[in-house]
Amino acid sequence: MTTSPTKTLDAVLAGLMRRYSERVPDVQNIIRAMIDARIIQSPEEIENDHIAFRTMGVPNLGLASFGKIFSHYGYERRDEFNFIEKKLTAYWYSPPGDTPNLPRIFVSELRVDELSAEARRIIHSYTDTVTSDPVDALDLDNADAVDRFLHQPLWRTPILADYRALLAESEYAAWVIYNRYYLNHFTISVHNLKPGYNTIDEFVAFLESRGFRLNSAGGTIKVSPDGGLRQASTVAQMIDAEFAGSAGATVDTFRIAGSYVEFAERRVLPEFENLPAHEIGRQHRREGFETGNADKIFESTFTTQTGN
Repeated sequence: MTTSPTKTLDAVLAGLMRRYSERVPDVQNIIRAMIDARIIQSPEEIENDHIAFRTMGVPNLGLASFGKIFSHYGYERRDEFNFIEKKLTAYWYSPPGDTPNLPRIFVSELRVDELSAEARRIIHSYTDTVTSDPVDALDLDNADAVDRFLHQPLWRTPILADYRALLAESEYAAWVIYNRYYLNHFTISVHNLKPGYNTIDEFVAFLESRGFRLNSAGGTIKVSPDGGLRQASTVAQMIDAEFAGSAGATVDTFRIAGSYVEFAERRVLPEFENLPAHEIGRQHRREGFETGNADKIFESTFTTQTGN
């Protein structure tokens, strides 16, 4: 019996969230705090605004390759974003029209060609081992195969010296060379929570009262120029990463940034502000993303925030 694209997508998303939750303690800690405060009764009440991935802009990988995965499930590519200083390009993908409550997908790509010659050499020494687009060989109707692909190494484990060299020039590059396609973050839609917690200001105050450490780059709350998109995030959780051995060592261990949790409030568009609250759906709220907000959210994994 053929599995429907929706069921396959549900299984892929469930696999991503399961492994991400296991690796990022803040996910379960925040959910437990929300249940403890009676903001929600169960995790199923949380709407996932979007999930995000990071990629390398090199042959056979990057946006051109990764975008094929979710396009297969009916996602549509939307706006392009340019992060000049970080040398990144990004797109977001909207979910299929018949499943509007699925998370948006935000995918970014490092413009490797804009890095120094040494950084390019390091990155290509790993990524050049990928000699054809791996998504083309993937059965996108097989949820288990896609889940494995999104969590498997695309190239050999880096050595610590290479990671540190990239870290000094592009913290994004360093994150991707180790973490590959690992889910970078998921996002709680705070506007759908109960009154008293359904604005980003109220929810951030709740998180801070519970001791969660938040990204302060550009201010704790990042606000789009139109005021309609308001975002915040935790600082990435640090993980003990095992690098390929160098200088005679079998393995080198080093603390690096893993993933984090984001929070978003999408305000009701002016033309719908008189709608009764129970009638307001996703189509009535500010859509898309904002370059200035996302630029600072990226820094949730940077050493200026993690302190490592």
